[in-house]
Amino acid sequence: MHETPDDIRALQELLDRSYERAGSHLRSITTPERRVSADELVAHLTGMCLLVVATVTADRRPIAGPLDGIFYRGAFHFGTAPDSVRYRHLLARPQVSATHLPREEFAVNVHGRAVPVEVVGGFRETLLEVYVPRYGAGWDSSSTAGRCTCGSRPTGCSRHSSRTRRRVC
Repeated sequence: MHETPDDIRALQELLDRSYERAGSHLRSITTPERRVSADELVAHLTGMCLLVVATVTADRRPIAGPLDGIFYRGAFHFGTAPDSVRYRHLLARPQVSATHLPREEFAVNVHGRAVPVEVVGGFRETLLEVYVPRYGAGWDSSSTAGRCTCGSRPTGCSRHSSRTRRRVC
């Protein structure tokens, strides 16, 4: 967990605003007793999180695919190659939706704008901490040189947990 108290407060405010704006169908699923606080959410989102990231093509068709990502300082971050179709989409149209769905009982949806992120300082250390054990010692800062890392600057977020079948990641 790398979030500061300010990150947690901002995330909780985003979660609350998103819930207040949610439609009746989503609110019927994500009832108050199924809501997850920012502290609980951060505790769940450790290590690598498999995301389904959706972008938009030039002719406005949605296109989604899996990416590995991490949750750092209150936002999802994911990487892709600078010559990838996905990265071209994000440069032209940075609107993005991402879903982390590790199991039926727990889901996180984020909608916002993807912004390029520099891989430096604590963020770089976190990437190494997460990916070197997963992909081996060869995964280091040189591995990120050919990748474009983006963070989702969220404008909305919803998440739910079925507390009756809840398990901790």
